[in-house]
Amino acid sequence: MHIKKMNKKILALTIAASFTLLGCEQPINSQQAIIPAAEQLKILHSATQIDVDNIAENLQVKYRLNTNIPSEHCDSAIENGTCYEAELSFNASTIINAKDWFIYFSHIAPIQSFESDEFSIEHINGDLHRISLQNGFSGFKAGEIKTVSFRAQFWMLAESDAMPNYIVSAQNLKPRVIESTIPVIDPETGLETLTHIELANDLDKHFKRTVNDNTVRLTSENLFERNAAANLTSEKNKIAVTNAIIPTPKSVTVDAKNAFLNIDQGLAIHLGNVDKAQVASALSRLTALGIAENKQGLPLHLSISENKDKLLGSYSLNITDKDIKIVGVDANGVFNGIQSLASLVTLGETRLPLLNVDDEPHYTFRGMMVDVARNFHSKEFILSLLDQMAAYKLNKLHLHLGDDEGWRLEIPSLPELTEVGSKRCFDIQETSCLMPQLGAGVDPTSSVNGYYSVADYQEILAAATARHIQVIPSLDMPGHSRSSVKAMNARYKKYQALEDETKAKQFLLDDFEDTTKYSSVQFYGDNTINVCLESSYDFITEVMKQVKKMHNDAGQPLTRYHIGADETAGAWIDSPACQQFIANNDKGVTSMKELSAYFIERVAGILSDLDIETAGWSDGMEHTRKENMPAIVQANAWDALFWGGHDKVHALTNRNWQMVLSSPEVLYFDQPYEADPKEHGYYWASRATNTEKIFQFMPDNLPAHAEFWTNREGNAYIADDTKVPLAPGQKFYGIQGQLWGENTRTGAMGEHKIYPRLLALAERAWYSASWAVPYDYQGKKYSQETNNFTDEMQVSRDNAWALFANVLGQKEFEKLELANIDYRLPTVGAVIKDGKLFANVAFPGLTIEYKVGKGDWLTYVEPVVVKGPVMVRSRSINGLRASRTTSALSK
Repeated sequence: MHIKKMNKKILALTIAASFTLLGCEQPINSQQAIIPAAEQLKILHSATQIDVDNIAENLQVKYRLNTNIPSEHCDSAIENGTCYEAELSFNASTIINAKDWFIYFSHIAPIQSFESDEFSIEHINGDLHRISLQNGFSGFKAGEIKTVSFRAQFWMLAESDAMPNYIVSAQNLKPRVIESTIPVIDPETGLETLTHIELANDLDKHFKRTVNDNTVRLTSENLFERNAAANLTSEKNKIAVTNAIIPTPKSVTVDAKNAFLNIDQGLAIHLGNVDKAQVASALSRLTALGIAENKQGLPLHLSISENKDKLLGSYSLNITDKDIKIVGVDANGVFNGIQSLASLVTLGETRLPLLNVDDEPHYTFRGMMVDVARNFHSKEFILSLLDQMAAYKLNKLHLHLGDDEGWRLEIPSLPELTEVGSKRCFDIQETSCLMPQLGAGVDPTSSVNGYYSVADYQEILAAATARHIQVIPSLDMPGHSRSSVKAMNARYKKYQALEDETKAKQFLLDDFEDTTKYSSVQFYGDNTINVCLESSYDFITEVMKQVKKMHNDAGQPLTRYHIGADETAGAWIDSPACQQFIANNDKGVTSMKELSAYFIERVAGILSDLDIETAGWSDGMEHTRKENMPAIVQANAWDALFWGGHDKVHALTNRNWQMVLSSPEVLYFDQPYEADPKEHGYYWASRATNTEKIFQFMPDNLPAHAEFWTNREGNAYIADDTKVPLAPGQKFYGIQGQLWGENTRTGAMGEHKIYPRLLALAERAWYSASWAVPYDYQGKKYSQETNNFTDEMQVSRDNAWALFANVLGQKEFEKLELANIDYRLPTVGAVIKDGKLFANVAFPGLTIEYKVGKGDWLTYVEPVVVKGPVMVRSRSINGLRASRTTSALSK
């Protein structure tokens, strides 16, 4: 009897092994039905494709933050020993008895150490990590949970720190994404969510960065108090909304009787000396808003009258009971005047207020930067953005097309840049794609991958030109260049295989004998162009010639290019090419630390030879020698103000460079709107960059913000402007909003982060607020103990914000919805007092909804009696989307 049992067992194993060798699925329960459960996991075998597929489909992954409080296990050499502790748990819904498989996953903060007898974790490159099975791995029983705890650098303060799309792989097998880590789209908000993340709510362990962190978590109760204090629903605001234009004009005179003009018959357009092509886009927007073009309608007279005393783009708008006149100093001015007319439109109404507007921009440069390199965004996304930029008089699109994680522009003579550099999938050798950084998964055709063809890019350029927007492309270099470095390595291998060494090395960006060990800010050790190779400059010249041709052919000449030039992290030290360059060069470079500046200066020279102006980030540009740079240089300053960032801004402005403010705590739209772990975004500069904060920005006086803003931990700071004040008469060239894209994987999330912040950006770029603190060229110290920002200024600012918020909620959001823009819907302020729910919202005009217990969602109109747990949210005007849901608390 015993022998028969053994024979059956051997037979079952033989059958199972045969199916495995043939690559077929095993008969269901063929082995399990015979072998006792206690014995099943003793039989570990090397993973087959069936095993990989089984793990992908049935392994439930959970990521849990344990604490941000550092322990003795943290690396004391990193950020004062800060690190956080988390754990990964794996729950197998079926038996897993395979070995020799791996899990690759993205983790923004490098993992320092771990504890597990069965798993090991190692940092591969960038954010990519690998989990391997140790010798002690015993497989999974059905329903068994295994965990590995670990410590990672810095902090984890938001759910969006975690990344999706963990990949299970084994040698020579097809990798699969573990299904429990795939993002899902919330049907109510339209936003991506990660269901494998668990972030607890302990204030000290999970919400605070350090023991000195005084950030206040935004609850529905303190949001209610904030909204109530803003006096958002006054009758005065309701009346003023009708006459309001965003961005605010320099001068508006409203008819004394608040009279209105009926335009239900539409407008009869009289172009005068205006080329219709120059204003067609603005006129089309009027039509989309319900103001039809009609020869029998009210006359709209357009004309250009040059005025050299006013900035380009200036205009006047006069609305009387007989006609409308728009006069611009140029075609752009007429275009802007039409957009102001559109701003006066309230959807569903056919009347306009009688008024006179005399308007000009505060800044020449009014920009928006979009990072499509980290995660790609479609041509349609950019075209839609151009429409809204034009609607609110922004005039510069900084398009970030190349970075470590992706190259997004077709260069016909260098096809490898897009064949390899535009895709992230799973190729260890990176000859067909880049490795799956930033949770990209394994699909090279997914929406986070892609590029603009020449035709796509030229369509973007044509659309920008029609809207008086200059496109400033950027393909970051010499750091942030991993996508181009790896693409040119792939090109090298291709031509080496064809025994064409000249072509192989023609555009090589890498010194293969370089043994330098370095880590970039994003933890890459191979992302920097070698600045000592002549082939690197040949590559740059080739790329720039092609980009210049694209612009010329599209009718928008390339007059400015953004080098990037930031965050170059200690590369080249052990590069033989650089050692030889320094020993033999006649360029005045005597040490490795001078190479970065030499690169920027030389690239700026290449651009000058092509009649292209140079732009770059301040941290790279500041090391250059002014005498070696062109006469016109744009510098984008991204230094945090609470770290004394105004000093660098002032120093570079004093070089007579064109300074474009990009201050991260207010102009980085990848930062969270509010201090809440469920708010999406990075937070290295700010945990709360809502629309009101952008509205509060006083760009002409950076240090003065110390009087009412705090640092990233909610603490007061001192801004000393006596060290490097602006030279008398110096002014900034402009400001720019930034959408960095590391964890912005969908267009909906991109729009959520851009809007409505873009409207406040436009307000600060175009209009100089009367309540702002004038800059003192003598230099001052500012803190919460000084009072340059007076109580009167604060009252004036807060009243202006209340009106602005009402205009957004009652006029502009509906226009955004008409354009299919998924702007962020604010969470609702709410509190329960004496059994009644009181609720409000930051933008009056949006609907507030509440739900008691498991009941239906109801519309909130006025305080209402409730009993039980209450949830609240806001809803879009068209009813198609809802905000994130929060709890109303009893007081």
